[in-house]
Amino acid sequence: MRETDKIFHLAIPCKDLDETADFYQKLGCKVARRYDDRVTFNFFGDQVVCHLSPEKIDPNPKMYPRHFGITFLDKAAFEETLQSAKKNHLPFFQDKMVRFGGKQEEHWTFFLQDPSNNLLEFKYYHDESMVY
Repeated sequence: MRETDKIFHLAIPCKDLDETADFYQKLGCKVARRYDDRVTFNFFGDQVVCHLSPEKIDPNPKMYPRHFGITFLDKAAFEETLQSAKKNHLPFFQDKMVRFGGKQEEHWTFFLQDPSNNLLEFKYYHDESMVY
């Protein structure tokens, strides 16, 4: 279970701070700090830091095994994020789909691709017990 007195931290590469800030702000993430070499976001309550390192960008990203994202416990919040991504013309790596259909771990998921080819997954499990 999530401990409310702790915040998860993730550092990822980016090729351009301005386009990175634009993408994450359109996703609804607030800029917490910005320096010449990085920008830090409140990413749905956790901390994502995008470090300027254009030489570290993956030119051919794949969903597995490397991605990060949010698992929603609220179906409406999942749908709201999906609609916001569409409205803001954020690039989809994978449209909304069902994984493990008909099984207890069935969930909806979609993937976005940020300007530096980092892949973000957003998902909602119909059975909350399958989150962990």
